[in-house]
Amino acid sequence: MYAKLNQYYDKKSKIEDGGGSDKIKAQHHKGKLTARERIDLLLDSGSFVELNAFVEHRASHFGMDEVEAPGEGVITGYGKVHGRLVYVFAQDFTVFGGALGEMHALKIARIMDLAAKNGAPMIGLNDSGGARIQEGVASLDGYGHVFYRNSIYSGVIPQISVIMGPCAGGAVYSPAITDFVFMVEKTSQMFITGPKVIETVTKEKISAEDLGGANVHASKSGNAHFIAESEPLILEEVRRLLQFLPQNHTEKPPVVFSAQSSDWMEELAEVVPEEATKVYDVRQLLHLIVDEGDFMEVHPHFARNIVVGFGRVEGHAVGFVANQPKMMAGSLDIDSSDKLSRFIRFCDCFNIPIVTFVDVTGFFPGVNQEHGGIIRHGAKILYAYSEATVPKITVITRKAFGGAYVALNSKSIGADLVYAWPSAEVAVMGAEGAANIIFNREIQNSEDPEEMRKKKIENYKEKFSNPYVAASYGMVDDIIDPRETRQKLAAGLEMLRNKQEVRPAKKHGNIPL
Repeated sequence: MYAKLNQYYDKKSKIEDGGGSDKIKAQHHKGKLTARERIDLLLDSGSFVELNAFVEHRASHFGMDEVEAPGEGVITGYGKVHGRLVYVFAQDFTVFGGALGEMHALKIARIMDLAAKNGAPMIGLNDSGGARIQEGVASLDGYGHVFYRNSIYSGVIPQISVIMGPCAGGAVYSPAITDFVFMVEKTSQMFITGPKVIETVTKEKISAEDLGGANVHASKSGNAHFIAESEPLILEEVRRLLQFLPQNHTEKPPVVFSAQSSDWMEELAEVVPEEATKVYDVRQLLHLIVDEGDFMEVHPHFARNIVVGFGRVEGHAVGFVANQPKMMAGSLDIDSSDKLSRFIRFCDCFNIPIVTFVDVTGFFPGVNQEHGGIIRHGAKILYAYSEATVPKITVITRKAFGGAYVALNSKSIGADLVYAWPSAEVAVMGAEGAANIIFNREIQNSEDPEEMRKKKIENYKEKFSNPYVAASYGMVDDIIDPRETRQKLAAGLEMLRNKQEVRPAKKHGNIPL
C-alpha cells in the first residue's frame, strides 16, 4: 500500500508543478501568476477542491505520444467565494502554453456541467495560446463543446471570464458569450487574428497590446467590462462582483446588512443643477443613493454617456442605469444602447431589480449613427426593458425627451413605478426646439421675434414640459422631493420584492441584434 501511496503522491506532485520550475519562473518574469496561484487568490483560503487532475491527452501525431502535459494544461474544480460555492477552471500557460486540446476541453465542459447542475457561478481564468495544433480538428471540436455550454447555461448561472494572458482565435468566443469579462492591463490580450496575420493580410502594423489589450477592449470594442493594473487586483474585483449576484436564476442576490438607513438626504437637492444645460457627474448621485456609497460601475470606460452598475438599497442588490450628462449631454447612441440593453437583460436573468435615473435629451443625431444602425441598436433598449419582469423603477431628474424618454423604462413599456423630481421636463422635445417648430410663423411675424420666442418657450414649458402634465396622465406615479429619493426607492423596492409577472408562452423572442 505504501508503495502505491508514494506513486500517488509523486504523480500528484508532478501535476501540481505544471510545466516545471523553469516555466513557472518564465511566467513570473512576465508579471503573471501561475494558474494555482490565481485560484488561491480568487477563492476563500483552503476551499479549493480539484477535479480531474489526472486526465491526460490521447494524441499521438507529431510526437505527442512522447509528450506529457501535467493536468492537461488546465486546472478545474470548485471552492468558495465569501463562503458561497463557485466552480472554476484556470488554464495553465506553463503546460503547452495553455493550449486547448480535446481532453483539456473535456475538463472544462465537465466542470461547467457541474456548475449548472448545482446552480453556482462559473469562473474561467483564461491564459492560452489557442487551439492545440497538434490535435487538429479535435481541438476545434473541443472549443465547440465549451461554446455550446456557454450558450445553453447563459441565464442559468452567472458566467465570468478573466483574461490573464493571451486569448486568441476561437478562444475569444467563450469569454464573449459569458456575462462579464475582466482583463489585466499590459499582460492580457484578446483578438481573433494576431498582429502578424493582420500585417500579412492587410499590411497594417500594430502591437498585440494596441490590437487587443485591456484598455482597447475596455474603451473601444466594449468587450471588457472591468480592467485592473494587476492580477491580484482584478481577482479582488471578481470577488467584489460576486457579492452582488445570486447563485443562479432561481435565487435572489444575497442581502448584506447596512448600517445606513434611508433617511432624508439634503445633498440630493444639490447634486443635479436645475439649469438643463449645466453638466454634472451622475455617479455622484448614485453614490448618494446606494448603501455606504458602494457603487460598482460596469463598463466604466465604454459608452460613457450611460452609466450602469450595481449597488445596494437597504442591503438588497440593485442594478442601476443612469444617463451621464458629462458625456454627449447624456444622449443615447449605438454603443450606449448595446451596453445598456445587455446590462438590463443580465439583471433580469438573475432577479436583480433595475432602477433607472433619466436625464436624456434624446438619441444622438448624425449620419454615422443613422448609417451605423441606431434604429436597430436603440430598439434593443425598448426590447430589453419591455421583456424584463424584475422590479423596475424610474426616476426622472431633469430632461426626458422623445423616443429616449419612452425607451428608458417609461410607464408605457412596463415600469412598475415612475417618480419625477419637480425639475423634470417630460416632453416630445426640449421647449426651445418645440417652440421654434410650433410657433415659428407667429414668432417670425411678431414685432420682436426674440421676445416672442422667449414667451412661447415659457408657454410650452408651462403647458407641456413639466412633470405635472405627465403625472396628470398617469405616466408619472408621483412627483417627489429629490431629498426623499432614497426613501422612495427603498419603499418601492420593498413593495415590489415579491413581484411576479408572466409573459405570453413562446420559445423565445427575437431581439433586434
